[in-house]
Amino acid sequence: MKPTSLLTLIAAAALVSACASLGDIPDRRLASAALGHANGSPAGTVIITAAGDKVTIAIAVVGLPQGPHGMHLHKVGKCEAPGFTSAGPHLNPNSAQHGIANPAGSHLGDLPNITANSPGAGAVSAALPGTRAELEAALFDADGTAVVVHADPDDYRTDPSGNSGARIACGVLKRA
Repeated sequence: MKPTSLLTLIAAAALVSACASLGDIPDRRLASAALGHANGSPAGTVIITAAGDKVTIAIAVVGLPQGPHGMHLHKVGKCEAPGFTSAGPHLNPNSAQHGIANPAGSHLGDLPNITANSPGAGAVSAALPGTRAELEAALFDADGTAVVVHADPDDYRTDPSGNSGARIACGVLKRA
């Protein structure tokens, strides 16, 4: 099996296993991205799906250092190596503070950490906050959206980036 096919299968399995009921099973694929390392090698796959108004992101990674890594949606759909700074800051259309655990709320771009095993692979899925219409407007604006994987785990609190370190992988979301 090709590595990209395996990544897609892992991401889909993570997504379906996170569903609470048959009504939560995605019925529409909204976007996808191929993650890449700074050296151009594949780093994983991102799939965004919808089930009614609920939108879910599923991410599968390969080739990462073992351990937890912060992940975020970034405001600009550009992934210029080596530092991926072209992706800009976190996607934050409501001007919120950073962190899933922040009592004042969080960025739209705040995602859960992903943990890579000893071969460097991992998968995670999460519901994105907001309605499908709000999310599509934010994700598919004029300059697009990037998904960025960081070197360190996100502490889910520290503004603006959760102390998640350098950007080590990146992919641009493409509307399905």
